[in-house]
Amino acid sequence: MTISSTVHELPGADALLVDRVRSGDGDALGALYDQYAPRLLRVAWRMLGERAEAEDVLHDLFVGLPEALRRYDDRDRLDAWLIRCVVRLALMRLRQTRRRGEHVALDDRMSSGQVAPDVAVEVRELEVAIAALPMGLRAVFVLHRIEGFSHAEIARTLGISEGNSRVRLVRALGQLQQRLHGAPSPTLD
Repeated sequence: MTISSTVHELPGADALLVDRVRSGDGDALGALYDQYAPRLLRVAWRMLGERAEAEDVLHDLFVGLPEALRRYDDRDRLDAWLIRCVVRLALMRLRQTRRRGEHVALDDRMSSGQVAPDVAVEVRELEVAIAALPMGLRAVFVLHRIEGFSHAEIARTLGISEGNSRVRLVRALGQLQQRLHGAPSPTLD
């Protein structure tokens, strides 16, 4: 039986793992990776639009995690804190890419033929539209609509107000509607 399958059945398993990682336990770090990496990778992938970039962000997170966990406040949910870390790393990578004038290309996940062609086209169009959103709008959209964060959690993660999070979401939805359907943008009313 692996550490991740036994430890996470115990109450306070995250706290135990965090303490073990803080003390340098590589198996505990591996257990955290096994538990959280799939979700963190999805968040980074949606933020960056490219799997290789998302994998780099995830790698950077887990390489620095033992040190970063020393600053982790045990009153926060670990999964929410890890997502905040991934979002910050992804935003830093997007800013660096933009400064270098590079274009972050979406990789073609639909080419495998495992998805019906009409669904693949719709998914691809949505991914392209999300990737085209300005960085601040994309972050709020991904966190709220895809990851299920509340506006309060988004505000804490991005260092903005709840009202600003709501405005950014409305703007993101409006831009997506415009790109996908040519529909007018929603209003705050």
